[in-house]
Amino acid sequence: MTTTPASTDISALGQLFMAGLPGLILDDSTKNLIQKYRINNFIYFKRNIESPEQVRQLSKDLHLACRDNGLSPPLIAIDQEGGSVARLPPPFSQFPDARVLADAAEPEKALVDYAHACSCDLQRIGVNYNLAPVLDVCAAGKDYFMEKRSLGGNAENVGRLGSLIIKEMQENGIAACAKHFPGLGAAVVDPHFQLPFVKKTEPDIRLHDIPPFRQAIDVGVASIMTSHTIYHHLDPEKPATLSKKILTGLLRNELGYDGVIITDDLEMGAIEREGDLSQAAVESFAAGADMLLICQSHEKVIAALHEITAAIIRNPELATRMQESVQRVSAMRQKFARLVVAKPTTSSGGPG
Repeated sequence: MTTTPASTDISALGQLFMAGLPGLILDDSTKNLIQKYRINNFIYFKRNIESPEQVRQLSKDLHLACRDNGLSPPLIAIDQEGGSVARLPPPFSQFPDARVLADAAEPEKALVDYAHACSCDLQRIGVNYNLAPVLDVCAAGKDYFMEKRSLGGNAENVGRLGSLIIKEMQENGIAACAKHFPGLGAAVVDPHFQLPFVKKTEPDIRLHDIPPFRQAIDVGVASIMTSHTIYHHLDPEKPATLSKKILTGLLRNELGYDGVIITDDLEMGAIEREGDLSQAAVESFAAGADMLLICQSHEKVIAALHEITAAIIRNPELATRMQESVQRVSAMRQKFARLVVAKPTTSSGGPG
């Protein structure tokens, strides 16, 4: 029977999962993920936010639980794009959709102001990872569901404005995430509910969708999020999240990206309606993903972790993949995760 190399520590696998929390406090189920499964990456949603004081305490409790169980400080993420995708209510800073800011009279200033205020808000509540900006290039007026969240329909402008956001957030200690690779702008259906298909030719994708991600890589973006979409002319069989051709062949080998690749939520309809989540987690990991995002069910997190553990035991090549991913996530953690949560101030960190 094939076994993993003696140097491989399967317990490190927990560092490659990011899980949601059910409520406002550090609950027993989340404690179990930390204690038993060695998971130290988490994501907040509106269900986790009641007040600045409450969420600051939740972040502190996550830090302490990780420390007490011999784990490195947690990466704590949130989707704080602004507008239609924002998790923090007032008194936190409020912003319109990215498209509105990108169409402002002074878009550079508007987007840097957003990134700065957002970073200040996140620092004060112990969040160190923002799943933004969206770098999907999306034309206006064509019923594409990403239109409001996109910075525009021109690849050069999207890359330039997105890079400003990335640099401002990361200079203020917040890891950024360029999404959704290799570009979700031409998708009509929402992957939250079903699997989208993009039929653009490969030259079209390379000319109009990839450039913003190249620019993000050039400015040192901490992470890139995958798209749960099938691109017929890149890989006709698998959505990008599960595609080795796209994640390893295109993003890693061709574009030279060596930061963290994080999946979009594996509980989305585009993945779960098409097959088993645990098997999808194995496929995504084997394809090149470093961090597996499961936002709701802890039972599904645990099942996926067990499935990948079994796959690693069967296939020593996946043990090498795990070590590579642990190194990437550890490097990101060392740069952005904090031990101390900043004290509150009277300001919310920026304009409302």
